[in-house]
Amino acid sequence: MKKLEKLYEGKAKIIYATEDPELVVQYFKDDATAFNGEKKGIIRNKGEMNNAISSAIFRFLEDKGIKTHFVSAPSEREMVVRKVDIVPIEVVMRNVTAGSLSKRMGVEEGMLLPKTVFELYYKDDSLGDPMINGYHVAAFGLCSAEDLAEIKKRAFRVNELMQEFFSARGITLVDFKLEFGKTADGTLLLADEITPDGCRLWNSETGEKMDKDRFRRDLGSVEEAYEEVLRKVTS
Repeated sequence: MKKLEKLYEGKAKIIYATEDPELVVQYFKDDATAFNGEKKGIIRNKGEMNNAISSAIFRFLEDKGIKTHFVSAPSEREMVVRKVDIVPIEVVMRNVTAGSLSKRMGVEEGMLLPKTVFELYYKDDSLGDPMINGYHVAAFGLCSAEDLAEIKKRAFRVNELMQEFFSARGITLVDFKLEFGKTADGTLLLADEITPDGCRLWNSETGEKMDKDRFRRDLGSVEEAYEEVLRKVTS
């Protein structure tokens, strides 16, 4: 599919228009950022790996009945997706304590939560993506109550499916970010990407981190961790 003009460039991807007004191309970059863009770097071949990982997971979720924006992956760095208006809410699902949750609650990383924690964040880089709740969503008109209820329902289902998916591959799904969008006809779809950039993934046996925390925390072997996730996801 032929790419036309650039519609948007973010920290990890570039979105291009196509000849079909209902489809766009997501181009995955090697750029890496952390701490709201304060830390920047390059993860070699990250774009190719994330495209392959996200494509495999979207295909898996589609097969399980989850509606996503994924259409195809025609090249190593490009994904054709349905064009959506992103709901300005980031959903974070947490199964194990880590990162900001550990800091907020004053607990060590690695505690298995008895119930999955569902969090909402206002999608605005300039504000640092602040945490919000359903009252904020309603007061500021970020989405309808019906859409928020559906997003929550789908997020829990995606979490259930992805925990099973990764567990079968020797990986613990600690937490992860989801974004949703609506097509021109109002269809709600799971969108963006699902990769080690937005998921915390730990080796189930060793607890070794296999995600962007290796970049955030200067742990080294970042590319190798992504490569291992890719191998396990696509094997």
